[in-house]
Amino acid sequence: MQYALRPMLMGDIPQIVAIEKKSFPTPWSPYAFACELRDNEFAYYMVVTPADDPYTVVGYGGMWLIIDEAHITNIAITPAYRGKALGEFLMKGMMDLAVKKRARRMTLEVRVSNDTAKRLYERMGFVSAGLRPGYYIDTNEDAVIMWKELI
Repeated sequence: MQYALRPMLMGDIPQIVAIEKKSFPTPWSPYAFACELRDNEFAYYMVVTPADDPYTVVGYGGMWLIIDEAHITNIAITPAYRGKALGEFLMKGMMDLAVKKRARRMTLEVRVSNDTAKRLYERMGFVSAGLRPGYYIDTNEDAVIMWKELI
């Protein structure tokens, strides 16, 4: 199957929230996504869809672009589509967009227990730059801070 990337639309939010609920212990609300799309001039969100069905969202990612840095806010692939390299596909798309918008570096936080995500980010050239103790309020889990030079 082929996949495509496109900007997230307000109409995608119900599907995004369903993926959030399957992916994270404390999912973002529909309101949070609506505010990001409507009110945050620094926010860029993308969705992954089957190439032949642009209205079915199977994954999404978001970032803030501030001056020359891109900060990944969230990224998730719906469970039925995991293991198909869609996380890498999405990350490459977000990195390409960040470079087009003149970002020089990209950063993200990831749970210390999320080995799958950490391996993906490391494969994509991200390196650990420290810890944020108790970053995840829901579990008080630490976050690994990761960076990648884009240019």
